[in-house]
Amino acid sequence: MSRSGLPPENTGAGANLLEVDALRIQYGGVVAIDDITFQIPRGSIVGLIGPNGAGKTSLVDGLTGAHRPTSGHVRFGGADVTGHSAHRLARAGLTRTFQSVELFDDLTVEENLLVGAERPSLVRALGQVLAPLPRPGKEAAAWAAEAMGIGDILRRFPLQLSHGQRKLVGVARALAGRPSLLLLDEPAAGLDTDETALLGRRLRELPQRGITLLLIDHDMSLVLETCDRILVIDFGKLIAEGAPAEIRTNQRVVDAYLGRQGGHEDVQDVAR
Repeated sequence: MSRSGLPPENTGAGANLLEVDALRIQYGGVVAIDDITFQIPRGSIVGLIGPNGAGKTSLVDGLTGAHRPTSGHVRFGGADVTGHSAHRLARAGLTRTFQSVELFDDLTVEENLLVGAERPSLVRALGQVLAPLPRPGKEAAAWAAEAMGIGDILRRFPLQLSHGQRKLVGVARALAGRPSLLLLDEPAAGLDTDETALLGRRLRELPQRGITLLLIDHDMSLVLETCDRILVIDFGKLIAEGAPAEIRTNQRVVDAYLGRQGGHEDVQDVAR
């Protein structure tokens, strides 16, 4: 199925879009990620949670080319992409957002999305010099704006937007690059309850549009209500994996967040 004329690119074959096998990441003698194995099924929303310092950012860095894994394998769309550079992975359809939303304040929202849709190449650059053409990516930018519900602010500048709107624009800019798998790093940081709920509704619609998601966030309500499956890491190890209902009362998860033994408190309450 197409996504408003934009079929997902580089989807590959098989039920799992991403497969991580015994991944280890070290910084000198410090083991940040300790032989983690998991899969992300195509068309799913998988959550990644853990206490501060658990290794979430290190794992994302290892998956997206910011840091080369010490050992183990990462397969994306059926191909081994272990250690590939960030730009090579992005071209293949695996991309990420960052905790801080760095928009171009001197560009309109639409122009920010066009930057995300741009796929520069030497051939195109030379072609633009010899025979300038309309800027590509208009269709992708329009699709991304519609997906995140920001079509009414395309002509505004980032400094005219609320924090919640800027967050939606940041996700839309990543979507404009037409990824198959999008890793969202703390997209709800700084959002109020209503803004988080709106973000969650937008994210839940993305698998129907051909986008698979890995969602990393400290807002447990968002993660529990949005994700199909949740991964929990602590001290670089995968300590739990399962559906939200399982993770909600998992004792190992409760202990990791509380730092003590106790009853089966609701993880959603723990995070508040």
